[in-house]
Amino acid sequence: MRILNHFLTYIIIAGFLLASCEGPMGPPGADGTDGADGKDANETCKLCHNNNVVLAKSFEYGYSRHFKGEAYEEGTRNFCAPCHSHQGFMDVIKNNTPATIVANPSDPARYINNYITGSSALALPGPINCFTCHSSLHKDYAATEFLPLSTTAAVPMTMWGGSKTINFTRNSGNLCSKCHQPRPVTASSGALIDYSRLVSDPAATYNLSSISYRTGVHYGTHAAIAAGVGGIEFGSGYTNSEHSTKASCASCHMASPSALSGGHSFISTGNYSGCNTTNCHSGMSATSTVLADARNYVTSKLEELAAKINEAGGGHDILQKDPSDGHYHGYFDIYDPGSNAGGRYKSPSTTGWTDEQKIYNNSLPALPSLTNALFGAILNYQLIYRDGSDGVHNYPYIKKLLDNTLAALN
Repeated sequence: MRILNHFLTYIIIAGFLLASCEGPMGPPGADGTDGADGKDANETCKLCHNNNVVLAKSFEYGYSRHFKGEAYEEGTRNFCAPCHSHQGFMDVIKNNTPATIVANPSDPARYINNYITGSSALALPGPINCFTCHSSLHKDYAATEFLPLSTTAAVPMTMWGGSKTINFTRNSGNLCSKCHQPRPVTASSGALIDYSRLVSDPAATYNLSSISYRTGVHYGTHAAIAAGVGGIEFGSGYTNSEHSTKASCASCHMASPSALSGGHSFISTGNYSGCNTTNCHSGMSATSTVLADARNYVTSKLEELAAKINEAGGGHDILQKDPSDGHYHGYFDIYDPGSNAGGRYKSPSTTGWTDEQKIYNNSLPALPSLTNALFGAILNYQLIYRDGSDGVHNYPYIKKLLDNTLAALN
């Protein structure tokens, strides 16, 4: 060991001696060629972040329901998140999530709705924002990054398990359709109900699903109505407005800003600049006869349809009359302690309720039985009422859907 230590010591000393033999440092060499100038980040940012672009759009967006609403709070649930939060929406686009409802491989008697958000997108959901629609922003920091939009692909309808598709000719509308579409009605097993039976076997008693306060197609029915696809189509003769091919959602809902509408407010109320354009309308206004006639017809037929539906209650409405405005929004007048505490009829589901609420629910009468045709009529009522356009989006389709539905109930 002593010999080894001596040997290592000699090696180290030799290293120092060799290093000490190095001569003095030479003079500095010539400077290298200058690199290319970097971009002035401040100047690049100002291409968009100025009074006429981002600031103007942010003011407009401040009026929108996407900004003001609280829908994103529902984004912690994977079935809701695809439309209720920024993260959920981007997740289903990134993964090209299918709108199918399929048998559960581990339990074939149960079904799985594939149109859900992954768990990683559920924490602290955020509201719809600039990056939700303009996903290319801040990649190259160019003024052209507002396009392409996050998606303009055709939209398989979740209401129909992907078997029907919304696809506007002016495909920017498909971006809106991704969320503004109706949801499916499913059986207790999770399976999609067979909507065709509502038409083919209209007199049969409806038994394809249970019925509770919220049973139906949810709220975002606009794209289905505007595209003329997805209604429970009794009879025949369905056609679409030229809006479905010549216009897009942005044509009217993002028209030149005026008063409290247009632009990124997505509000079209009282703003007719999107209507009065080349190859579209001329002279359209709130007092236009064609507009008034369409709205009056749709409103009157919706009221007629609601009355026909409520006849099934034998003296009591089966649809809930909303306490805030006195209108029928398409909900069933079934007891729900959180949403319809004054509901007339017994709910089939009491999950999460207190014992007191369950006892009260059991004291209520059951909802009268409905025919398949009547349940289909209720879905059509929801589709048209919740579209909210009073016929403007697609008057020919809405008119025929109302006329044929009423005929099916007579």
